Amino acid sequence: MVHSEATAAADVLVAGAGPVGLTAAAELRRRGISCRIVDRLPARLPYAKAVGIQPRTLEIWDRMGFVRAALEAAVPMRGQLAYMNGVEQFRLDLVLPPEVPYRFAALPQYETERIIEEFLEGFGTRVERGTELVSFVQDADGVTCRLTTPGGEEEVRTRFLVGCDGAHSTVRKGLGLAFKGGAFPEEYMLADVEVDWDLPYGYGVRAMHRDDRGAVDDLLVCIPLPGDRRYRVSMLVPPELSTAPPQGGDAVAHGLEGGRVPELGHVQAVLDRLSPQPTTASALRWSSVFRISHRLVDRYGEGRVFVAGDAAHIHPPTGAQGMNTGIQDAWNLAWKLALTVEGAGAPGLLASYDAERRPVGEEVVGRTVRHAAEGVQADPQDADTLMMREAQLLVGYRGSPLVQATGPGDGNGSGDGDGSGPRPGDRAPDCGGLSGHIAAYPLRLYDLLRGREHVLLLYGPGPALDGLAEFSSAAGGFAPDRVQVCAILAEAAPEADRGAPVPVYRDGRGEFARMYGVREPAAFVVRPDGYLGARLCPPTVSGLAAYFSGVFGS
Repeated sequence: MVHSEATAAADVLVAGAGPVGLTAAAELRRRGISCRIVDRLPARLPYAKAVGIQPRTLEIWDRMGFVRAALEAAVPMRGQLAYMNGVEQFRLDLVLPPEVPYRFAALPQYETERIIEEFLEGFGTRVERGTELVSFVQDADGVTCRLTTPGGEEEVRTRFLVGCDGAHSTVRKGLGLAFKGGAFPEEYMLADVEVDWDLPYGYGVRAMHRDDRGAVDDLLVCIPLPGDRRYRVSMLVPPELSTAPPQGGDAVAHGLEGGRVPELGHVQAVLDRLSPQPTTASALRWSSVFRISHRLVDRYGEGRVFVAGDAAHIHPPTGAQGMNTGIQDAWNLAWKLALTVEGAGAPGLLASYDAERRPVGEEVVGRTVRHAAEGVQADPQDADTLMMREAQLLVGYRGSPLVQATGPGDGNGSGDGDGSGPRPGDRAPDCGGLSGHIAAYPLRLYDLLRGREHVLLLYGPGPALDGLAEFSSAAGGFAPDRVQVCAILAEAAPEADRGAPVPVYRDGRGEFARMYGVREPAAFVVRPDGYLGARLCPPTVSGLAAYFSGVFGS
């Protein structure tokens, strides 16, 4: 059936139901925004494509409310064993500071999609399968989209369109976005198999062979998956499976390719050459051939239409950065879209999506290309910094138009405290050791942030709120019901709760003061995406007002 007139879709239409699109839809629905999500495939693909889950992604899922399901389904990524010409080169252990709440994990992409999709369905929204966005036209008031569905064509009207439709994105092409970059000449094959070696549990394997000139001419990368000795393995494609790359002005040679399916014998041949131990592969669940490109859009959106994930940036899978970066794209955009749909967002709120996320995409594309060509050693850094960066815990938005400007003489109360701790635009770090006067167990800071929007954290070095009570009362006037306030005191006597307008917690072990670099009264605004929007030392109402005016408007 063909609809001759546009029907109302929802406030937001999301094209593409991979991890990125599902994240965008789930966060919108969690915030009460009407949303439709469509995908051209008739069912979720049972492929272990993107498998690495970064600690930062787990923090996002914690804030959204479904991290437990992921933790129970995933396996730990403890490190990597590297071999060259059959000789072990090094053993890398993935170690993070104790205050980071989650470690590295591996989870097949179809499981990631299942978990987020089930969470989304809890809000009454289901993925519309077999439904593809084929074109759209936007105007000042909304976007008119044409869909092909199992029942025919449908024309729908929506306020915003988000393209999470992959490397060959219809949304990106419809916006006319530049997608500059290049392609790697190598072809690879992926397979999901079991092996009978006895290598350490939770460690990935990277085995290479160099020829007489020192060039790598053979490669095996194995990432552990849930199950006994189960791995997703990637290897160079043998000549009999190799084909020419796609041609054409807008052809993007990236992702899985149909028609050529590696067999178990192809996998075994590589294992026979490169495996650190003699081993036999079995239980082949899935295999494919794929190519890799590196490209980045010139902007992440225009007007009422945006792109995220592979629709905006593609690059080598080195370090499992791609899917995780896309999930953060979607999370950054979704809370801003939600405020805008509700009429509560400042005029420049949506523009900050490109300002914050495109530099991240540019850095990830450049870094993964370097690492694919030269290895991680291409960026010499100390081990701790390297690990935090790979975990995506160093991604930040300093200098963004949506975070408080800091510097001498800015006049907004943005002192530096003791000179340490996170700055506006940095990830808000977690810490432990917080306690109340009723619960008999310690809390983490992320326990206070979970499920909330903007959170204003008031810190006091003494046992009482003192002047912070008046400050917290003023904060509520900037965005009623959109800012939650919590007080964290170095010492908190039971009397501190008496008549307190906000919840009061005690920093008994001093972890908050240490992690946030404060000794005097201070205020921190934590954004919905877990980044510091403002740091006020000492707290000032004018500084808080200046920050919130950029988020909620006047």
